[in-house]
Amino acid sequence: MKFSFILIKPSTPENIGGAARAMKTMGFSDLRLISPCDHLSDRARWMAHSSEDILEKAKVFTDLESAVIDIDFLIGTSSKIRSVKQDNYLIREIPQMLKDKGSSIRSVGILFGTEDRGLSNEHIACCDILSRVPLKQAQPSLNLAHSVMIYAYELSSMNQIKSRQKPQKVNEASYRSVKENTKEFLNKFNLHSRQSLKNRIMERLAAVSEKDIHLIQSILSAQKKQDDSC
Repeated sequence: MKFSFILIKPSTPENIGGAARAMKTMGFSDLRLISPCDHLSDRARWMAHSSEDILEKAKVFTDLESAVIDIDFLIGTSSKIRSVKQDNYLIREIPQMLKDKGSSIRSVGILFGTEDRGLSNEHIACCDILSRVPLKQAQPSLNLAHSVMIYAYELSSMNQIKSRQKPQKVNEASYRSVKENTKEFLNKFNLHSRQSLKNRIMERLAAVSEKDIHLIQSILSAQKKQDDSC
């Protein structure tokens, strides 16, 4: 299970450097930046402090779609209640959720919004789930680099667990495959016209375990075979 930390339009070099330092400290290396400021500046390198290699290897993109094209499961980060997602999971719940998904996912992205506004509703709609760090009070809000540090710390246990397991072959019951098949199924029954219902179904699909993903895929496969025989 590979983890990628994705920052949308980070505007402060120090925050990018701090994020790189937090990632390396916790054993992560895949940093992705969408329309960033100068992430290789002296200010960013100074904050990175022995993590300059993370900055130098960071992948830069111009849009979210291209940044997550190879991501199986995208986790959005936001402390605010957003209408686009009804569920908002605590960061401490995420590791167990990912463990439950087993071999159905191989790559996980953690998406962080801009320093001043966070994630937009459009960005959140692209995420499979929304998560948050529980705060005692809303202000002052967490700094971007601090948020990356907390997520990297909580997810670092996944690196230790997965490194001891043999790689498993991804089959047709992978989460991404089931997600796309479910969208086709909903569109077939014209549920695309009820966008709020479709969004809610897809949101709940993101929460199911590997066993449930296999079960859902078996139902979708049976339906497809029936359609093909008609």
